[in-house]
Amino acid sequence: MVSPALKGVFRSLRVYHGPDVPRAEMDALYRKFIEPGDLAFDIGAHVGDRVSSFRRLGARVVAVEPQPLLFDALRHIHGRDPLVEIVDRAVGPRAEFLTLHINTINPTVSTLSKRFIAGAVDAPGWEGQNWDAELVVDVVTLDALISRFGVPAFIKIDVEGSEEAVLFGLSRAVKALSFEFTTIARDVALGCLDRLSQLGDYRYNVAFGETQQLTFDDWISAAEMANHILALPDEANSGDVYALLGS
Repeated sequence: MVSPALKGVFRSLRVYHGPDVPRAEMDALYRKFIEPGDLAFDIGAHVGDRVSSFRRLGARVVAVEPQPLLFDALRHIHGRDPLVEIVDRAVGPRAEFLTLHINTINPTVSTLSKRFIAGAVDAPGWEGQNWDAELVVDVVTLDALISRFGVPAFIKIDVEGSEEAVLFGLSRAVKALSFEFTTIARDVALGCLDRLSQLGDYRYNVAFGETQQLTFDDWISAAEMANHILALPDEANSGDVYALLGS
């Protein structure tokens, strides 16, 4: 009998590596930020659909994922690729050990943030989610990853409510990055915008859900992006904010 944890991994593999994944659209989006030979970080790599996209674009990739079963899936999919480094860690503002709250059936929303879990209670689109397991994980910073692997051209951050914490472990501007936002944790997105404004002169855009389509023709300021996020209906649920340095 397949365990609930493995069923959760198989679900993720179907969703993120199945035939309906918009690979061409994903590659077209990331091509705006990644060129062949670039280094890209995937923070919260899950089962590696973004790793696959970055590799199709010719990038070297550092994939960081703390969940053991997902780490094993990443090694199975990408472990033989010499241009992919897979790191079994969480990422945060300092080196420490923290408790990861695992959603066994839907591991893509496992999180370090209790506030994120509290925000999901009774929220539209989050019905039935259950964080039913815990795991103490080793946390590294973006600065430490940069020291080990080099400065990335692009960083993708998708860590379910801990995006701001991840950015507080970065002490220098990078050329481009993305961070996930959710309407149940808008304050985290606003904190990310504030932190990035401290690091560099960034302009912003946003793609909702898995559309892989940027919303604005012209990149906007941090204040404009903050207002846009605050004005969204709860049903918008989630997306990724893209930040481009000096655009």
